[in-house]
Amino acid sequence: MKLALRIRIARQQVRLSQEQLALELGVTRGAVANWECTDGALPASSRLAKLAEVTGVTYEWLATGRGPMLSSAKDQEDIPAVEAEMVHDADERRLLAAFRRMSAARRQRFVLQLEADLMTRHKASR
Repeated sequence: MKLALRIRIARQQVRLSQEQLALELGVTRGAVANWECTDGALPASSRLAKLAEVTGVTYEWLATGRGPMLSSAKDQEDIPAVEAEMVHDADERRLLAAFRRMSAARRQRFVLQLEADLMTRHKASR
């Protein structure tokens, strides 16, 4: 299976449009379309790594077609998060995975809302 098809499959499995993926990666929609074209240009390896992260597929599968497409839960017992902190809680892992799939603007709104909710609860508990 060619890289172009693996990119399209990865994008579609997380239900992102080419435009949404482009926003996540900081490229144009045309760049994503070009990557998905069998005769198109290839993304840089750093973009490929980010694409794997955004779509939740393994870098090896995306880059080479070898290995599992998705990491199994067993393979994800320790997922690096911020500053090499490891995520062990299943709900926290799900939250982190969903957060990583959000656009930058949506992430910002989510964090602001969460912080506002926590402040409100903290004040109410006094």
